[in-house]
Amino acid sequence: MFHILSAEQIDHNEFGQLFETAAEFEKTDKRIDSRKEVMQRRFGRIMLSMYYEPSTRTRFSFEIAAKKLGIEVIGTENAAKFSSAAKGETIEDTIRVLNHYGVDAISLRTKEDGQAVRAASVSRVPIINGGDGKGEHPSQAILDLYTIEKEIGRLNNLNIVIGGDLANGRTARSLAQLVSKYPKNHINFVSTPELQIGQDIKAKLVQDGTSFSETSEMYDALRNADVVYWTRLQLERMSEDEKLSIGQENFVLDATALEVLPREAIILHPLPRQAEIPVSTDSDPRAKYFSQAGNGLYIRMAILDTIMSQLS
Repeated sequence: MFHILSAEQIDHNEFGQLFETAAEFEKTDKRIDSRKEVMQRRFGRIMLSMYYEPSTRTRFSFEIAAKKLGIEVIGTENAAKFSSAAKGETIEDTIRVLNHYGVDAISLRTKEDGQAVRAASVSRVPIINGGDGKGEHPSQAILDLYTIEKEIGRLNNLNIVIGGDLANGRTARSLAQLVSKYPKNHINFVSTPELQIGQDIKAKLVQDGTSFSETSEMYDALRNADVVYWTRLQLERMSEDEKLSIGQENFVLDATALEVLPREAIILHPLPRQAEIPVSTDSDPRAKYFSQAGNGLYIRMAILDTIMSQLS
């Protein structure tokens, strides 16, 4: 766990340790005396926050997580504009330079698939992938898994519906890879033909022995779901023609959809949402997406604490 580049790199034992650490941080964060004590854990460390794409939850939760551990944070919310990338500098050269500035970790979001791996290939300090294009978003997948265990009590023998823009959404890709690590899970991918999950993810599920199905019939998928993971249209990754050709009006978790969803199921969403989850759904007790976002703070504290514990 030096670099955090892919959800796939983390094993069962490491998940268990991260989840225990996150739960402990959630407890200590409730009291000011214990919060002050935790702030001494990594005092003197520095995290650089480099985001080439917009972010609210990932960037802020990583930065707040760092502050709560006593880690100083330096960075920019628009590295594409306010860094030498605007002058054509490669990600490798940027990381090489930053390595000479005495930082202890770099939280990084990039626009292109694979840029986090390229950054890590030249970095002497940990790179934490906060999302790379259509590629992966490992910390989001970890907090999603943590939320499922916290709410349902298990990570195996689940019927998981993953729906929406699966062709462009990196969170769906990462989550599918993680749940395939646990036995007897079934994934039902719900989308239009244009937005189906990538062939590489399907091949990975086959390799892991995880059953899956694909459908455009949302109501049929919801009827037997334990977990519903819904995503928005990634309009920023589509051409104008693609935007016009895709109809998502039948993929809305509204009151009609909630009627067929089992009472014990949970609804997750990586946020931000658009029309796919109306505000009226927020009051349903199965809607867990805001507490899911809150869990992200403590998972990211656990990730940073684990990384920092390995540094000399």
